[in-house]
Amino acid sequence: MGPKKLANKFMISANTLRNYEAKELIPPAERSANGYRMYTERHEVYLACIQAMAPAFGMEVTTVVMHALQRNELEEVLWVVREREVKLYEEKASLDQLVEELNSYADGSQAYDFNQRFRIHEVSRRTGVPKSAIRYWEKSGLFTTERDTDNKYRLYNESHLLKIKMIQILQSSVYSEETVKLKQSIARLEIQNLEQGIKVAERIRNHLNNTIKHQMMGLYYLHQLIRLLDI
Repeated sequence: MGPKKLANKFMISANTLRNYEAKELIPPAERSANGYRMYTERHEVYLACIQAMAPAFGMEVTTVVMHALQRNELEEVLWVVREREVKLYEEKASLDQLVEELNSYADGSQAYDFNQRFRIHEVSRRTGVPKSAIRYWEKSGLFTTERDTDNKYRLYNESHLLKIKMIQILQSSVYSEETVKLKQSIARLEIQNLEQGIKVAERIRNHLNNTIKHQMMGLYYLHQLIRLLDI
């Protein structure tokens, strides 16, 4: 099969196909008698696997997997994808805890003090997020803090903590239009409106649920490729 036909089949450009080959995401093309690239069923299975894995695991992880497969390093492949699966489970557990916290504020079983202020060190300790990341997210417009009138230090409140926890859950997500919209929703969120906060948290849950489905699809195509390679 020629490059144009293969590219059309997977709805990518011929340039993208050549880039995949140059970056060793797929094996080198065979050559016809007149020197033209010729692709085989093996290339089709590689491309199907790449297209299934990239939305779920990201292109960086997918690249590592493709390179390891071509080195016949099956165990490396399995551990790489398992690490991402575990990370997704941890994000889901963090979200469950956050939703429980929001619900406890909403039903009054836990006090929610908007007036209490924290410095960045305390916020980092309570959320597990590095101070550099917190500063970067503020600079990116995901939230705005007050400044101490005496020393100009940033001051955070409970609403900032909840926003930071939401953003952290999404940090390992594959970049997409959906994740951009979710972060925009977090940025617009007035956490004092707990019902709105719970709705955004449930949108994040839907995103994580979709991600695990995409991961399962990616693993199916990965299994097909491993069977073909017989490693």
